[in-house]
Amino acid sequence: MPSFRSLIFVPAINPRFVAKAKQLNADIICFDLEDSVLPSEKVKARKMVQHILRQRADYKFTKKVYVRINSRESGISKIDLRSTVQKGLDGIVVPKVNNKRELLELISLINEIEERRQIKKNSVKLMPTVETAEGVVNAYTIAAADQRIEAIIFGVYDFLYDMGLDHVEDDPAGYSYARMKIPVDARAAGAMAIDAIWQKVDDISGLRNDAVKAKRLGYAGKSIIHPNQIQTVHEVFRPSNSEIEWATKVLRELGPGMRKGKGKGALKVEGKMIDAVHYKQAKSILEFAYD
Repeated sequence: MPSFRSLIFVPAINPRFVAKAKQLNADIICFDLEDSVLPSEKVKARKMVQHILRQRADYKFTKKVYVRINSRESGISKIDLRSTVQKGLDGIVVPKVNNKRELLELISLINEIEERRQIKKNSVKLMPTVETAEGVVNAYTIAAADQRIEAIIFGVYDFLYDMGLDHVEDDPAGYSYARMKIPVDARAAGAMAIDAIWQKVDDISGLRNDAVKAKRLGYAGKSIIHPNQIQTVHEVFRPSNSEIEWATKVLRELGPGMRKGKGKGALKVEGKMIDAVHYKQAKSILEFAYD
């Protein structure tokens, strides 16, 4: 079971940040071609991403490497895809997705690129970001648009801008409905949800409180913008004691047979049937429980 506890955005244009990213243990490193890159530097940033992906093995502490392309409205999202979809890329973060149609246009291009470059079909996953009122309304259909979609991300600050609202400290009224709706829609579509960033990089206590709220709403993890936020987010989204107990029982019952390649088809644990899929899930839970 993939982990989505932490997705850290790293400016693809900054060589120092790119080099430091090799040592990060975030679940997902997302090299950014959008907000952190000036229009005059987009071409250079794409070339840096190409180099990064050729050196994918250097990012050994992270589970997945994603790239955030520019939004559809920028007019250069397809140029970003043609430049960055290659072997070594685990997925694409698509910003400011308003509806399913916009997403399917990009997916069609990704299909073509995968085939042309002999990349395994559907290997490049997607995480659409919901950042507008229209996107919130369509969150379920966006999350259910294609099998490539692993999670949807909530972009709170652009959402508030779209609504014409200010961000008011300690008052979530302006975005609470959107923040609650997105994980429900994502889960209903078989995807996960990743919460918005916490801007105050030195306020770890505030980050922890915000991450706890996100977990209670059903988010699987949080977007982050600084390495010092990784540990706190991992602690909050670490599996619960009950999940750890369940996973331990599953491995105890299925483990010996699975390791020998002679596992039973299904067994009953706590009154529920478990099989090879649950074995993989249990291994993943215990892996992240002590990460």
